Amino acid sequence: MKQLLLVLTFLLLANLAFAQTPATAAKINWMTWEEAVAQSKKDEKPKKIFIDFYTDWCGWCKRMDASTFANPTIVEYMNRNYYAVKFDAECMDTILFNGTTFINSKPTVKKTGPRGNVHILAYSLLEGQLSYPSYTILDANFSRLHILKGFKEVEPLLGTLLFFSGEEFKHYHNYVHGQWQRNIKLQQEAAAKAK
Repeated sequence: MKQLLLVLTFLLLANLAFAQTPATAAKINWMTWEEAVAQSKKDEKPKKIFIDFYTDWCGWCKRMDASTFANPTIVEYMNRNYYAVKFDAECMDTILFNGTTFINSKPTVKKTGPRGNVHILAYSLLEGQLSYPSYTILDANFSRLHILKGFKEVEPLLGTLLFFSGEEFKHYHNYVHGQWQRNIKLQQEAAAKAK
């Protein structure tokens, strides 16, 4: 009897654990670079682009996939407001974009260990500051708006996604520019009074 009860308890717990696995949850609609470019050309109002630069050997990249990128709020917001691109920063793909060919930095060298050589598109979009995971947010015209580095918890990443998905970042830029101009004017006035 105890054994039957133990087996039933185990099966019940296993069933509950299986029912709550991320496999049954919604997932980010990750695209390739080419798919995001093609989709942005099709859509009447293109979205901004979020690029996750990862490598196969990066433990923090895997942790992002298992935690932050699996969070239902992040999944829903990312899918609604961004073309989400998953980009292996050491891939061997050839990418043609805006008349430029992007390739791996050492296209003829085969990867012999866990680490490979950087892809030039990753190098370019991350301004040569290669650490993984790293993320880049591009506007609908594929101009870089922001670079993020490292593992991100849900709230900080969601705050960044919110800030850049709308036009808030433009308002902030205008505010900072206005403050800068005001300070320059005050300094010029103070210098004029000192003379």
